[in-house]
Amino acid sequence: MSNFSINRVVLVGRLTRDPELRGLPSGVSVCSVRIACNSSRRDGDGGYTEKPNFFDVSIYGASAESVSHYMRKGSRVAVDGRLEWHEWETADQHKRQAVSVVADTIQFLDSPGERSETGEDGVGEPSGAGNEQGGELLAVGAGAGEELVF
Repeated sequence: MSNFSINRVVLVGRLTRDPELRGLPSGVSVCSVRIACNSSRRDGDGGYTEKPNFFDVSIYGASAESVSHYMRKGSRVAVDGRLEWHEWETADQHKRQAVSVVADTIQFLDSPGERSETGEDGVGEPSGAGNEQGGELLAVGAGAGEELVF
C-alpha cells in the first residue's frame, strides 16, 4: 500500500465580496475571501446551463496583506492551494464540518486599474478586454512574501 497522497486545488474565478484581513495571536496576517467559479452543465433540452460554485479561501502572511490591499469584490483571481477540513461544535452541541482552501499562491488576473461589472452575487464577465490581451499579472507566493510583476 502506498503512502502517497495529493491535495492540490487550482481555482480561477472572481471574489464575491471584499477581502477580510485579520491578525492571528501569533502575529501572522490571514485574509479570507470567497471565490465564485462557474461550471457549465448540459440541461434536458440539449443547451448549457451555468452554475456558480463558491469556495472559501484563506491566505496567510504577506500575501494576505497584498490581497487585502489590491483586491475588491469582482476582482479576477487564480488560486493554487490545498484543501483543509475542519470540524467544530456549535453552542447547542451540534457537530459541524467544512472544507475550505488554503492558498499557497495567488495570482491577480486584473490589471491595476481594471474593474469588472458584476451582478449582485459577484459573478459576472469582464466588461472589456481581459488579461488575455496583455493585462498585467501580479503573482504573490504565500511563503515568499514578495510580489512579482510579469
